[in-house]
Amino acid sequence: MTATFWIKALQLIASLGLLVFIHELGHFMWARIFGVRVEKFYLFFDVGLKKLGINWDGSLLKFKPKKSDTEYGVGWVPLGGYCKISGMIDESMDLEQMKQPEQPWEFRTKPAWQRLLIMIGGVLNNFLLAIIIYAGMVYYWGEQYIPYRNSDMGMAFSTSAEKIGFRDGDIPLSADGKQLHYMNADEVQAMVTAKQVKVLRNGTDTVTINVPNKFIFDAEKDAKGGEPFIDYRIPVIVESTMPADGAAKAGLVKGDRIVKIDTIDNPDYHEFTQQLALYKGKAVAMCYDRGGKIDSAMVEVSSAGKIGIGLRPITQIYKVEAKQYSLLGSIPRGIEMGCTQMVNYVSQFKYIFSKEGAQSLGGFGAIGSIFPDTWDWSRFWELTAFLSIILAFMNILPIPALDGGHVLFLLYEIIFRRKPGDKFLERAQMVGMTLLIALLLWANGNDIYRWIIKPFIN
Repeated sequence: MTATFWIKALQLIASLGLLVFIHELGHFMWARIFGVRVEKFYLFFDVGLKKLGINWDGSLLKFKPKKSDTEYGVGWVPLGGYCKISGMIDESMDLEQMKQPEQPWEFRTKPAWQRLLIMIGGVLNNFLLAIIIYAGMVYYWGEQYIPYRNSDMGMAFSTSAEKIGFRDGDIPLSADGKQLHYMNADEVQAMVTAKQVKVLRNGTDTVTINVPNKFIFDAEKDAKGGEPFIDYRIPVIVESTMPADGAAKAGLVKGDRIVKIDTIDNPDYHEFTQQLALYKGKAVAMCYDRGGKIDSAMVEVSSAGKIGIGLRPITQIYKVEAKQYSLLGSIPRGIEMGCTQMVNYVSQFKYIFSKEGAQSLGGFGAIGSIFPDTWDWSRFWELTAFLSIILAFMNILPIPALDGGHVLFLLYEIIFRRKPGDKFLERAQMVGMTLLIALLLWANGNDIYRWIIKPFIN
């Protein structure tokens, strides 16, 4: 396995480990506040191997402080964690305990409102963690961005985007009436899930583009093929050349701007690379601007479609706007970012129930793949905050075996003033566990098909 794999895997384990710890800590904290005994608090799963004839309980580390009822530990399966609360029907399915007389320290003896807070504690912690991470990011790094209006060449759009009416050079204005400012995950999400997007075309015309339902899947296919839905159009300005490669041989130097390649006038970077791909192993005619003077040259293209140039960074081409936040100022911005991400994810969640959505589900491999090839703290925390939002929302879904399932039954108890029977809760828990295992197998099966079976078939 490559170093890249292990870097991604380490980031995934670190991120999920933190999120699960914070989630279970939410249950633990509220349980302790209300005097409920927590029997075990584990990071990762301590899956024992006794059925295989190995006398090991599955824990890498465990300890129980004096005068404490809780055993703390670390399991060997780095895919989650758990908090075992006394007197509660949960994934441990400890039914023997439920047959014993009720005890005052047990979950089942507490008022419904206290049990409700214990159950939503994990979700609240994950949402608060996302807000804290976002606030910390903007406080430490601030926000740097290039407004759409600062891009002299406008934006570049994918093939699917062009099919529904977008054009290279368009500048986004609004999505379903919400004003758009600069390219980020929230605004891209808003555009691909909107019903209407307004853009500025040719610097003067406002054009309304009707976005089809489920367009998000077409945008995702483009992105997986290396064609993002939207990107800044960047002029091709030479920052450096590689000795003995085509550009250096043709006399190109730092500061030259390619204004024509073959028959394409004023190409952006995407158009430039597409045209180079047509001339692999050949020479292509180019015109370049050097200090206001236009010159031309025949430039050799390598078999890989390269001419050996480094491009001037976009931050040195377009004006970058920066915003710094004080400690107090970062808090409302963190709340805003957390709420926006939650709204965007909830609006996107409905597509899971479509055929395309089911096929796009991914497991641990898909989640790990979104982390960068090298360790980048800014990207790590951004993805961790986003995964924390997802974990919060998924856990509050009214599915037995999830926190949301317990919340649903507690709300029933509060409204109708009677508890669901233990037998019903046991069966509901089993049904929920079956659904979750099936979903886990499906999602990770999709990963196996995409990365192993499908390439082999093709």
